[in-house]
Amino acid sequence: MVNLPNISDAEWKVMKVLWEKSPLTSTEIINSLKDSTNWSPKTIHTLISRLVKKEVVGVNKDFPVNKYFPLVTEEECRKVETKSFIQKVYDGSLHLLIKNFIKYEKLTSEEINELRRILDEKSKQGGDK
Repeated sequence: MVNLPNISDAEWKVMKVLWEKSPLTSTEIINSLKDSTNWSPKTIHTLISRLVKKEVVGVNKDFPVNKYFPLVTEEECRKVETKSFIQKVYDGSLHLLIKNFIKYEKLTSEEINELRRILDEKSKQGGDK
């Protein structure tokens, strides 16, 4: 999915619930979020409605109570969010992001080795893929 709409941080929390398990009723979504947020049920209903309007959440109306399910994968959303973040914060420079990440983050030996392995694989592929 190329033209994925912008999903707010709050909407992202609702999506995470649906990616974890779906379909769910709005009550089930509310119950899943009540411990991690202080949102009212009305707020969560509003977030669900926005996600349906954005066409990233579908509604199955074949039950006595509507059941909601994601229309996009978490991976699709991550790709869009990552590109948006890199564009906004690093002017589209993946190189600058990686350079800053490596320079300023504390990495374990395992994480460094994993990054090396990924870069080595990318290099073997020609770097353009």
